[in-house]
Amino acid sequence: MKAEFSVIIDQAPEGGYWAVCPEVPGANGQGETKEEAKDSLREAIAFVLEDRLEDGILSG
Repeated sequence: MKAEFSVIIDQAPEGGYWAVCPEVPGANGQGETKEEAKDSLREAIAFVLEDRLEDGILSG
């Protein structure tokens, strides 16, 4: 199953970019480019959702 989430990407003051997903609290990413930040966020979303499944917060 493939899900779509909202992504907010902004420039970081120190350089590079940061990304967050409003639908998945705690999931954020960063990178030197927008694409790297998005890839990092994708990994963070997967990690958070896997963790919630293991804790029984989500049902699979």
